[in-house]
Amino acid sequence: MLSHRLQFHLLSQNPKKAFTFSPPSRSNPHSFLHFSPNTTNLSFPGLNIKTHLNSAMTSNSNQSNPLQLDLTEADIDGFSDVANKLADASGEVIRKYFRKKFEILDKEDLSPVTIADKAAEEAMISIILENFPSHAIFGEENGWRCKEEFSDFVWVLDPIDGTKSFITGKPLFGTLIALLYKGKPILGIIDQPVLRERWIGLNGRRTTLNGEEISTRACAKLSQAYLYTTSPHLFSGDAVEAFARVRSKVCVICSR
Repeated sequence: MLSHRLQFHLLSQNPKKAFTFSPPSRSNPHSFLHFSPNTTNLSFPGLNIKTHLNSAMTSNSNQSNPLQLDLTEADIDGFSDVANKLADASGEVIRKYFRKKFEILDKEDLSPVTIADKAAEEAMISIILENFPSHAIFGEENGWRCKEEFSDFVWVLDPIDGTKSFITGKPLFGTLIALLYKGKPILGIIDQPVLRERWIGLNGRRTTLNGEEISTRACAKLSQAYLYTTSPHLFSGDAVEAFARVRSKVCVICSR
């Protein structure tokens, strides 16, 4: 799922260098974001970006230094308005299928996909193309889509991150929406359409939850930290030992 690839703060390796995104002329046979086990570099077709373990949402919530971009506040507001429409449209589709009967298919990587995933993504894509026809789009279910040969803007969509939770009727999934400009993240949304909770992070602004500004809890030591994770039984190899080391240091452990 895209959450494993997008829950990082994506910054260009050279903040002063402007990148031009060039979408592939044919279907990309490889992962949209790919990283080797021993590196923190991710690669888009046509540009390189570097990951930082602090997520973009967390960084914005503490008002870290904003990226210096040639965009106005009005531009950011416009993108935010459309992004909210994407989340609204996706949520409307998803709620129609939640805890209902529907067909479940397996993708090539054996992860499940449903009609809700596909319909929600198409609903978001149609809104982007209507408002920003020159923007490139990468969707979890449909891959690349772009009408122009080049685009500085890339929307990244995952309609249902946590499809297994969705299938089993548990509201532990979310819709993920991101917008990158010249390889730099300027907008991110996490939307839980059943609980109707929406986190929005915008470049240079505090993260909000349903319109209210939020921030992370002050935590100077690992012993004061809360750890939230998927089931540790899914870990393998070095991850098992690494998790055990962290687990012994934190204050509270939550898992699902």
